[in-house]
Amino acid sequence: MPSCQLFRRRQQPASQPTFPFPLRSVLQAGALAVLGLASLPSLAQTDPHLARNLAATCANCHGTNGRAVGDMKPIAGMPADKLIAMLDDYRSGNQPATIMHQIVKGYTPEQIKLIAGYFAAQQPKK
Repeated sequence: MPSCQLFRRRQQPASQPTFPFPLRSVLQAGALAVLGLASLPSLAQTDPHLARNLAATCANCHGTNGRAVGDMKPIAGMPADKLIAMLDDYRSGNQPATIMHQIVKGYTPEQIKLIAGYFAAQQPKK
């Protein structure tokens, strides 16, 4: 048998579409992805550092652990319910802002609760 015939593709009838992957494998991968997304809410329960990691974005303006330097408002030690209310005002547009209204829209309500709880537990700057 000539070597060029070893690599020749089998011809499919015109009525059957050809897929670069076996369809079954693609469907199985899709099902696994959906199951993986369903487990995301439990991530907060399994990652003890999730609140800290989410709050790290705030350090750019509000300082490490919410202890602001300069004219920025410190948020360390602020009660969680007060911080959540402030963030809700930014999200709704009731509180004018330069960038906070955009930043807060990037978080889910559950993530905002985690962030607010994290800053409430921090010691304010003395």
